[in-house]
Amino acid sequence: MANNCCHCCSNCCFHFGFLTGVLGVKEESKEIRCCPGYDITTVEALQYDFATIEAATNKFSDSNKLGEGGFGEVYKGVLPNQQVIAVKRLSRGSGQGDEEFKNEAVLVAKLQHRNLVRLLGFCLEREEKILVYEYVPNKSLDYFVFDPTKQGQLDWSRRYKIIGGIARGLLYLHEDSRLRIIHRDLKASNILLDEDMNPKISDFGMARIFGVDQTQGTTRRVVGTYGYMSPEYAMQGQFSVKSDVYSFGVLVLEIISGQRNSNFYETEGAQDLISYAWKLWKDGRSQELLNPVLRDNYSRNEVIRCIQMGLLCVQEDPVDRPTMATIVLLLNSYSVTLPVPKQPAFVLQSRTDGRMPDKGLESDQSTSQSMPWSINEVSITELHPR
Repeated sequence: MANNCCHCCSNCCFHFGFLTGVLGVKEESKEIRCCPGYDITTVEALQYDFATIEAATNKFSDSNKLGEGGFGEVYKGVLPNQQVIAVKRLSRGSGQGDEEFKNEAVLVAKLQHRNLVRLLGFCLEREEKILVYEYVPNKSLDYFVFDPTKQGQLDWSRRYKIIGGIARGLLYLHEDSRLRIIHRDLKASNILLDEDMNPKISDFGMARIFGVDQTQGTTRRVVGTYGYMSPEYAMQGQFSVKSDVYSFGVLVLEIISGQRNSNFYETEGAQDLISYAWKLWKDGRSQELLNPVLRDNYSRNEVIRCIQMGLLCVQEDPVDRPTMATIVLLLNSYSVTLPVPKQPAFVLQSRTDGRMPDKGLESDQSTSQSMPWSINEVSITELHPR
């Protein structure tokens, strides 16, 4: 805690850094000091006692378990006030101290947007590290998009709405929150759907938080999901807002096609979904990418624009990819002309040099490099977050 911090805001001085394992291993810290009028959730307001969490989840019973991942188990719970919650019980040995865990939970709890899953609080007792989230009832996007028996529940209008909601959530993380936040693990299973099928980005366990003057970083510890990783990140450990844009592009193509990029059945010589979408685009047959269950009722203009937008997002050079601000604009305005996409990354022979970074190394080197994007030679300046 900083010595020159006033007593009234002693709980509001926190570090921000690389969040792994859902607020797991801390790689870097920078001090941010609050001041009078700076609205921040306090540690006290976020703390739950273990007995409350244990009772809410029926002692973490298997019948309440929603899922299990590399960072812990997730349970459904009901608080005494009947509020339904999702409880993530983190695996032991995350390597992060209690104070760091609490301080970073405060930071993440301040991320409030209709297209982000909200962190309600945490529990630190009995050597347990527990995170409490809002409960989102309709499971994750992959549950609907990739299951042949459930694909029909998402018509085109819902899918288009989901694409737009994910874009707005990412725009908030990249530009409109207090800090620039790179999610680094955007994928269908990390998009939850609420009772109205609105998308909510979840699982910030891999997120990297930048200051307003940073746009790019480098790490030797590559985390995320293959199939969604941008080539510069997978091969060289370089990540930026454009890494998330790449993942968003993959996700858009998956939502349209109903097929996974990482588990694609070879079609017309294409080894993955991106290659197949690119081949159809070049041949003037983009509409063939559309999931057959949607072909009786869809907007041709919206589908073609989304495919083109997805291909723009997965271009090999990060500079060529649009920002999320531009993507939101493209989704909301048909008067904006989309540029012609260049060949995507990993199609045939990638031009990206380098090899996979060694895993297990955890040092990050942050850089400050701006990456403007231009449409038809007109430069679009990236906005700094407020």
